Amino acid sequence: MTDKTAARPGDIPAVQANEGDDYARKAVIASTVGYALDGFDLLILGFILAAISADLGLTSTQGGSLVTWTLIGAVVGGILFGWLSDKYGRVRVLNWTILLFAIFTGLCAFAQGYWDLLAYRTIAGLGLGGEFGIGMALAAEACRPEQRARMSSYVGLGWQAGVLAAALITPVLLPIIGWRGMFAVGVLPAVVAFVIRHFIGEPKIFVEAQKSTAPKENSFKLLVADAKTTRTSLGVVILTSVQNFGYYGVMIWMPSYLSKQFGYSLTKSAAWTAVTILGMAFGIWLFGQLADRIGRRPIFLLYQVGAVLSVLAYSQLNSEYALLIGGAIMGVFVNGMLGGYGALISELYPTQARATAQNVLFNIGRAVGGFGPLAVGAIAAQYSFSHAIALLASIYVLDIIATLFLIPERKGAKLE
Repeated sequence: MTDKTAARPGDIPAVQANEGDDYARKAVIASTVGYALDGFDLLILGFILAAISADLGLTSTQGGSLVTWTLIGAVVGGILFGWLSDKYGRVRVLNWTILLFAIFTGLCAFAQGYWDLLAYRTIAGLGLGGEFGIGMALAAEACRPEQRARMSSYVGLGWQAGVLAAALITPVLLPIIGWRGMFAVGVLPAVVAFVIRHFIGEPKIFVEAQKSTAPKENSFKLLVADAKTTRTSLGVVILTSVQNFGYYGVMIWMPSYLSKQFGYSLTKSAAWTAVTILGMAFGIWLFGQLADRIGRRPIFLLYQVGAVLSVLAYSQLNSEYALLIGGAIMGVFVNGMLGGYGALISELYPTQARATAQNVLFNIGRAVGGFGPLAVGAIAAQYSFSHAIALLASIYVLDIIATLFLIPERKGAKLE
């Protein structure tokens, strides 16, 4: 093992030369906990918006902007920290993102009005933004090729675990500790993630790449290095945009949809939403299992067709238990594709640009996805929630076209 005590300030912490399953397991756990933090924070914000607005006297536009600016911060932070991760190291930069998130989420609990809360949320979003791509790059680089999709899907499951925890905990804790207390609770996963990451070093492939004397290219330029790579990057952007648009369009409005359309209470809406989240978690897990055995493209196509059919079916349901089961099935396909991006993007780009690719391409999708709730809300106001959800199905047709014509198959490829 490399003697870390002899390292100089600024050196990249090395890992064992025979990096294997033990390191991979630690890397995946660290990445998963970090991504759980993202999901936990964003869904808590959705649940406590009404309480924040009532206490601080915010308009509905101001309340909604807190979510919007958190996502804007996440997009900017994702691009920035992805680039820094390719330059300075996965684990090191992940720690920076966690500290930034923890400090400014904690400050949200002390906000006195709209503008200081907006500033805290935006800066906390910067920290959140780096989690997905860097964690996916770390997990993909740490594991064996034949396990890459499964390991990456486990990181994606972190988001669902965080969202599920928020859906179950918020209705219980919010009446007791209030919205300020909920922000304090949101800091706890950040502390756990920071502690876990303290015990792992950088993946071997990254350390070796940093030792190379070859000229280092700009990681952003590597995403459009030639015509083939540019087409691939466009295809990935379409995939991530559709997935995020559908996910946010469904998840942000589902509690309101169940409440207004069917008269569900907050607790019941949360329970039905939680079942949909469990379906999403199963879909992510299953994607990783199938993609390692069959390939990336066939499983993406399977899920995309499933998304079209299940979203259309869900929009027509009106029975209580049909909504429960239909929500779970829709969740499998609508968000299950998250289980494939980590492996797919890692295999398409070199180590020098891997975290940049993960964060830039996914966060462009997240930026587009931010318009999902706006589109659903606008269509629902003009027609109905059922119409709005049904129209979401059409976007997955674009996904199918992109997968067929722009995405190459790289199952089990050795990382460059």
